Amino acid sequence: MHKYITLFFSVSLFLFSCKGSNAPDGVINNKQMTRLLTEVHLIDGRMYGLFQSQDSLNKYGTSRYDALFKRYHTDSAQFTKSFKYYARQPVELQKMYDQILINLKQKNDSLVKVQHKADSLNRIKQQNKPNIE
Repeated sequence: MHKYITLFFSVSLFLFSCKGSNAPDGVINNKQMTRLLTEVHLIDGRMYGLFQSQDSLNKYGTSRYDALFKRYHTDSAQFTKSFKYYARQPVELQKMYDQILINLKQKNDSLVKVQHKADSLNRIKQQNKPNIE
C-alpha cells in the first residue's frame, strides 16, 4: 500500500510540475527578454553613478528606459507583465540570468580591452614625446 501512495504522489508531482511552455499573450519571448534585461541592468548601472536624488533619477532614468522600450518595440506595461510571468518560472528566469551575466561579462571584457589598448597608446605617446628640459 505504501508504494502505491508513493507512486501516486510521484506521478502527481510530475504532472503538476509539467507546465506548458506557452507564454500568455503579451509576454515578451525569452530571447528578447534576456537582451532587454541585459540593457535594463546596464541602464541601472549608469544610473547608479548619477546624482542619487529622486528628481534626477526620474528625469534621466525615465527617458533612458523609454528609449530602450521603444528600441525593443515594447512598453513598461508589457515589460512588467513579462517580468512577472518569468518570475513565476524560476528555472527559466535563472537560465535567463545566467545568459545575462554572460552578456554583461562580455561587454565588460570588451570595455577592458579597449581601455587597455588606449592606455597602451598613451604610454607609447608619452615615451615618444621629446623630453624638453
